[in-house]
Amino acid sequence: MRRSPAAWRDAGAAIGHGLPVTEIRTSRVNVGAVELAYDLFGDIEHGRPLVLIMGIGAQRVLWDDELCAQFVGRGFCVVRFDHRDIGESSRLDAPAPHPGRALARRMLGVRVAAPYSLSDMAGDVAGLIDALGFGAAHIVGASLGGMVGQHLAIEHPARVRSLTSIMSSPGARRYLPEPKALRALFRPLPTSAEEAGEQAAQTFRVIGGTAWPVDVDRLRRAGALAYQRGLSPHGFLRHFAAVMASGDRRSRLRDVQVPTLIIHGSRDPMFPLRAGRDLARLMPHATWLPIAGMGHDMPSPLWPTIVAAVTRHADRADDRAAARAAS
Repeated sequence: MRRSPAAWRDAGAAIGHGLPVTEIRTSRVNVGAVELAYDLFGDIEHGRPLVLIMGIGAQRVLWDDELCAQFVGRGFCVVRFDHRDIGESSRLDAPAPHPGRALARRMLGVRVAAPYSLSDMAGDVAGLIDALGFGAAHIVGASLGGMVGQHLAIEHPARVRSLTSIMSSPGARRYLPEPKALRALFRPLPTSAEEAGEQAAQTFRVIGGTAWPVDVDRLRRAGALAYQRGLSPHGFLRHFAAVMASGDRRSRLRDVQVPTLIIHGSRDPMFPLRAGRDLARLMPHATWLPIAGMGHDMPSPLWPTIVAAVTRHADRADDRAAARAAS
């Protein structure tokens, strides 16, 4: 029997530390023609479902174990997964569009051909939610993950209890990355785990904020682990093409009824602060949370702030859903 939103929250808060936070259950699920690899933290029977969606070409391990544990401590059952074409999920046999040509066509307003779209990636998440028996889940997406979350709210609203979009964009051409941020994304492919770890640290030195020191050791570990799991440079390029092909969501976001929290840093070189602010203005049930000094990253000193904000947002969304169900 599926629980009501309030029952998810109350039971989850009661068992928040019932499962050791170091226990990670890993599995795979078929969603259409795609197999998604995922990790689950917390109590799937009693915790409130929370699905974390990572950014372009980034594996699920970028959602740090400790951050996931903090969400579990707030009563969530946390799922992180590898997108299609990345990490341990299915790799597609499809062309990898040239990023420069895709970007040029997008800037000219010309159609961009891509093997799949952000809508397809949102469909993967909807399928994952169904396969896990959640019915609906709270969604947190970072960067491209925020875009996928927006498509999920537009196209699969019944699957979304609440959405948190972090350091993302509504897709219009006016929200261009700074050149240094694009250069950081398109570095040469590393040839060793050590080089991959160093490259991850260097990337976040460029795109991260200035208010907190870069957690070099953590990023090196994550980059090295991603290398060991298997990098997918063609998958990254297909993700980039999906962003370019999916275009501007602003007109559709105005009709989204899902409660949404928009978190954005003031020092983000990938998407300017106004991208987040405009998202919050566009969406009728949005809450705006700018963070001074944050860049295109989530430094560990900010995790308690982000976890608390997501929890408050989820509480309000669940309370509203319970009130509607009771009326």
